[in-house]
Amino acid sequence: MQANGAGQECESEVSCRNGESSSAGAAYSNGLLSVTNNGNAVSNNNGVAGQPASNNNNNSSAAEANAGVKKKKRLSQSEEDVIRLIGQHLHDLGLKYLMCSHAEDLRAKAEWEGKGTASRTKLLDKLQTYLPPSVMLPPRRLQTLLKQAVELQRERCLYHNTKLDSGLDSVSLLLDHACSRKQFPCYTQQILTEHCNEVWFCKFSNDGTKLATGSKDTTVIVWQVDMDTHQLKLMKTLEGHAYGVSYLAWSPDDTYLIACGPDDCSELWLWNVQTGELRTKMSQSHEDSLTSVAWNPDGKRFVSGGQRGQFYQCDLDGNLLDSWEGVRVQCLWCLSDGRTVLASDTHQRIRGYNFEDLTDRNIVQEDHPIMSFTVSKNGRLALLNVATQGVHLWDLQDRVLVRKYQGVTQGFYTIHSCFGGHNEDFIASGSEDHKVYIWHRRSELPIAELTGHTRTVNCVSWNPVLPGLLASASDDGTVRVWGPAPFLDVQDAEGLNECCSMDS
Repeated sequence: MQANGAGQECESEVSCRNGESSSAGAAYSNGLLSVTNNGNAVSNNNGVAGQPASNNNNNSSAAEANAGVKKKKRLSQSEEDVIRLIGQHLHDLGLKYLMCSHAEDLRAKAEWEGKGTASRTKLLDKLQTYLPPSVMLPPRRLQTLLKQAVELQRERCLYHNTKLDSGLDSVSLLLDHACSRKQFPCYTQQILTEHCNEVWFCKFSNDGTKLATGSKDTTVIVWQVDMDTHQLKLMKTLEGHAYGVSYLAWSPDDTYLIACGPDDCSELWLWNVQTGELRTKMSQSHEDSLTSVAWNPDGKRFVSGGQRGQFYQCDLDGNLLDSWEGVRVQCLWCLSDGRTVLASDTHQRIRGYNFEDLTDRNIVQEDHPIMSFTVSKNGRLALLNVATQGVHLWDLQDRVLVRKYQGVTQGFYTIHSCFGGHNEDFIASGSEDHKVYIWHRRSELPIAELTGHTRTVNCVSWNPVLPGLLASASDDGTVRVWGPAPFLDVQDAEGLNECCSMDS
């Protein structure tokens, strides 16, 4: 007892000498003694005396480094999102499938056909959608590449004029795709000679079953198109246009046909094509010059105008609905929105006019007079015949000149060009050198020059339903119908059958 007391007294003295209280200076726990000595921690474990921490700085630094290595790498935000989504997906799967009471119910909910080739293929395809291409190739990658190669060859084919088939069954991979020029509408199939004077205009109906031609001989002839043989026969003759017919416009449903005359004509005629009856003969003033017309998409209104400053919107009875003063119109076109009317004027430009809010804006500006223009079906592109310059392609949305086509001879005569072929991939135009020129839309050089007319070719029209049928009207008094070569050799016939099979 005295020995223990002495030991305690000595310990107290040591604590007092160090200026520390016994409670702060020493602690006993399971045989371990921790003593604070001048701020240095000393430990005693199982009778082994500890060394001061200040004498073991290197060991402390090593311990901290090891602890840092043992810390887990912090995940990025994207990795955390992926883990969270996987967890949520697994949770949803658990709720969905754990409630199934029978194996059949589980298979039905999981849409699993049972083990076998089909289910494994389906599972593999699904896994491939989650794995990057560097780990596993996407499903049917080789087939996709082959399809892309075939489509690219067809797009680069200058004479490809049929529907692009996404399948590989109708093509051969042994040879590159190439269409023959003999499959293109470059050959005269029929010559229509019923007009007795210059033919100024021609236009196929929207359904492709009829062709209307207007002539200086004061008549409009409507031709019936045989959709099987591609032959045309006279259907009706519409007479009484005292100044001749220089422009025609089909209504959206092909029920009506409007005919306009040259600059001196102040009248226009609205015909019922089926009955051959004149529904409306419109004239606002004898001083007017109504040389162009365009139908509103609703088929209940149309706009007309001329170079003397007339610009009218009328109904089917010829009643004036709206007018725009001071616009000298050369050519008109109504966009599919039903509000905007495009008009080329004597200031070498095309402007957009809105009859609802009476606003207008400049869209195209050329350096030379715009003799005529037409717009693609999607309303994005405009094809202009520009005096002394030729045929220009404009992007109406971006308001930029896309391409100038070469070869055509264009002076100050009014010549009408057109889009045509499948997907409107081609462009055709008449010319003052008695030829018809055809370009691929992406190529400035002509891919075909059609000869046969003996005077200026005033207008061309591509059948919107039959991509292999083209018509041209000329001052020589004839209308020529162009199509593929009538006789093909064996190799060309096989190529044509291939193209036809892609349409089916």
